[in-house]
Amino acid sequence: MKSVPVQHQEWNGLRVYVMGLGRFGGGVGVARYLAENGAHVVVGDSGSRESLSDSIQALQEHIDSGRTRCVFGPHAFQDLEGIDVLVVNPAIPMPWTNAFILRAESLGIRVTTEIEISARLVNPDRVIGVTGSAGKSTTSAMIEFGLNRLGVHAMLTGNFGGSLLSRLSELETESVVVLELSSAMLYWLERSGYFEDHTFRVGCLTNCVPNHLDWHGDEEHYIQSKKILLKGARHRVVGPDLAAWVSGTVQLVTVSDAVKDCIVPGSHNALNAGMAALAVEHVYQGDRQSIESAVRDFQGLPHRLQCVGSYGGIEYFNDSKCTVPDATLLAIDALASNRKENTIHVIVGGYDKGSDLACISQRAPELAGLYCIGATGLSIAQGAPSKAHYCDDLENALRVIHKNSKPGDTVLLSPGCASWDQFSSFEQRGERFMQLAQHGSGELI
Repeated sequence: MKSVPVQHQEWNGLRVYVMGLGRFGGGVGVARYLAENGAHVVVGDSGSRESLSDSIQALQEHIDSGRTRCVFGPHAFQDLEGIDVLVVNPAIPMPWTNAFILRAESLGIRVTTEIEISARLVNPDRVIGVTGSAGKSTTSAMIEFGLNRLGVHAMLTGNFGGSLLSRLSELETESVVVLELSSAMLYWLERSGYFEDHTFRVGCLTNCVPNHLDWHGDEEHYIQSKKILLKGARHRVVGPDLAAWVSGTVQLVTVSDAVKDCIVPGSHNALNAGMAALAVEHVYQGDRQSIESAVRDFQGLPHRLQCVGSYGGIEYFNDSKCTVPDATLLAIDALASNRKENTIHVIVGGYDKGSDLACISQRAPELAGLYCIGATGLSIAQGAPSKAHYCDDLENALRVIHKNSKPGDTVLLSPGCASWDQFSSFEQRGERFMQLAQHGSGELI
């Protein structure tokens, strides 16, 4: 049964500044939602009009109507004149030091985020929140897939899946919202006071290793931000490495025989499936065997240990979504479990988020080769005992691999770093890898 479309009269007539349009849907989703609900919207972004053309096009009808206008360049204090609400893009690092945000707060302007606005539109008892340093996207997608397979309407939104504000018409009365949450989103939900009067049905924490230190400033702030989800959930599910990390009643993920045979490879994905099954169990009244069977059939996500084909007898895997070093190690282990030694060529490196990448360097001797690209590439290569090649960029890495590989080998893109030094997103990096892989037995383009 469909629910009545959500309309929030609270926005009618308010003047709202959206800080950060972005390219991935959050800024567009919140700007459209606000304009459609009567707000006068100013969207400010430090990028150029040309670089944001697709996002601007998505707002064109509201720009043409005069309900929305866009400004580009550095956020200026005068942009806050007459503003009632500031909507901050969670990607803005260390927001507690940001002069523009602090200025807004000093003027008494309400500061919020797209994720808070979204979360307040749904029944928290129908929300499964998922976070973690690695595996959160796959776990979230497994939960959505499993619930839908079992006949429970589920929607994946948040950090992955697009803005809920753009999909409100899809919500049904009994829908389950699977909310993938970054550490930044969790920080903002707590800062807004959301968890003071809201509790999610389920909170899942896959694991926690140092990440996004450029955003948080230090490791402790990152850890505490991840813990926010467990404080804000009625049922809490955590990965096996976190048994001593949280207090109170939690469910510790274990892997049953039923999820060991997941379609997606790797013991880490069996753990993801185990977590997904436990989460589903809290909203679906059925037997455990049916739940695990539904979750196990999930076929994987693009750019997440995705087999993209075999070319010239060499198999290629796209794991571009891997942006932390621990996830790189998991991907290597997943493929190495059923392959001969020294047959895996791994491409690593990218934008420097401040993570310790030594663990990647140390795996080089057991590989056919470690091919290092991007801003962190040189340091990873220099830290490796052997078999490391500094290749600068993806194109050159594939050229070198083509010379060094033979039929029966495997090529894995699993960077362990973000993409922002050479690509606009991990999707763009993965697409380029797949394009190059198809030419792996011939001249690269």
